[in-house]
Amino acid sequence: MLDGSWFSTSFAASVTVVLTAVGIYLVLVLFTRLAGLRTFSKMSTVDFAVTVAIGSVLASTTLTKDPPLAQSVVALAALFMMQYGASLLRMNSDAMIDVLDNRPVLVMAGPEILHENLKNVRMTENDLYAKLRQANVTRRDQIRAVVMETTGDVSVLHADPDGQPLEDELLYGVENADRLRRETG
Repeated sequence: MLDGSWFSTSFAASVTVVLTAVGIYLVLVLFTRLAGLRTFSKMSTVDFAVTVAIGSVLASTTLTKDPPLAQSVVALAALFMMQYGASLLRMNSDAMIDVLDNRPVLVMAGPEILHENLKNVRMTENDLYAKLRQANVTRRDQIRAVVMETTGDVSVLHADPDGQPLEDELLYGVENADRLRRETG
């Protein structure tokens, strides 16, 4: 039989949750302001992992007695410092980019779907078509390239109406980008 205790809470517990939520929120805003705009950008695997970890710390802090607020502040500080350190490593070493990040992968070269690459990134054709619709593609001949980015986002590069080639720099670091250059360049 259900005792109903998990439906209710005491006034003191509610006040504790509110005060803890306000406290951890203020700390998060402060750390985000100190760390800068990149904090929640999801520009790299590390950024994404830190965003998820921060959410976990916030939830644990707000809804449970353990960890206490002070420990959560330390945990947030550690996460922000790790992200900052990783971004410094990434800025100063291409080798660290390879260690810390997934490589972006070309999944379409012009109108051609690269099925092997689609399989490697565990994306279905239906997933791909959904992303093409979101990018306002109405015909496959409008597509110059589609890239699965390091964060799992999908970038759709539209064909230039004047037929100008895609600049090589835009495909720097993209796995199989040479295939696009070979077939359409």
